[in-house]
Amino acid sequence: MTELTSYQTIANLPISINDIREKFYDGEKLDASEFKALKNYDRYRLSYLNSATSGDEFDKRYLELQVKANLSPFLDFLDFDNIA
Repeated sequence: MTELTSYQTIANLPISINDIREKFYDGEKLDASEFKALKNYDRYRLSYLNSATSGDEFDKRYLELQVKANLSPFLDFLDFDNIA
């Protein structure tokens, strides 16, 4: 059996923010890096959406954030200052 890292799932896809959020909602305990990534993502999401200057820009950013939360590895959100 292959040992999985915190970066991969069985399908060799990255563990995303939404995967961690689902784990949290299921009552599973998050490790420190998962909790930090989730907290940083939520902070970034609010800041990014609140800085939109129009409804169209907000809609575009909202969609962008949905994609990031679904497809980006949660490790990308560990350093708040480098989230792009």
